Amino acid sequence: MTRCRWVDLNSELYIAYHDQEWGKPEHDDRKLFEMLILEGFQAGLSWLTILKKREAFRAAFDNFAPGLVAQYGPEKVESLMADAGIVRNRSKILAAIQNAGVFLDIQEEFGSFDRYLWGFTKGEVILNTDDVFPTHTKLSDQISKDLKRRGMKFVGTTIIYSFLQAVGVVNDHECGCDWHPQYW
Repeated sequence: MTRCRWVDLNSELYIAYHDQEWGKPEHDDRKLFEMLILEGFQAGLSWLTILKKREAFRAAFDNFAPGLVAQYGPEKVESLMADAGIVRNRSKILAAIQNAGVFLDIQEEFGSFDRYLWGFTKGEVILNTDDVFPTHTKLSDQISKDLKRRGMKFVGTTIIYSFLQAVGVVNDHECGCDWHPQYW
């Protein structure tokens, strides 16, 4: 089995993430919210660090239900700051709460976050065909700018590009990877 070169073959967690999630088109709003928040928490850290803490994040953030997260107050923030199972960064925690509110606004405006996100590509997956992997693109620039305009934090263009890869809007599996669409 051939996988993308970035996959740590010594990590079952990383292998499972690559094989079962990364680059697969996601349309469930709760899952999209989870990935958006986790990508923000990943800034400055390795993705493996976030994967190892993912279950703790799910427990701490009410399984990433945006309606619940948007209602978090100061007591919940302090509880999250004391939770050693997650990344305890106050700015990122506060951003997650703020982003939940903006996420709900987007759902209300577009009917779903899925419709908003996939509207940027008219529902089409952008397929990598040359094994050149940028840190951002015009698409991630555009979405990042729009999310910031709406009030989201930790949604810079590099974070958004990583998010787009994770949720399959962009399929950046290497051309030789068994998960590249040429093998489907």
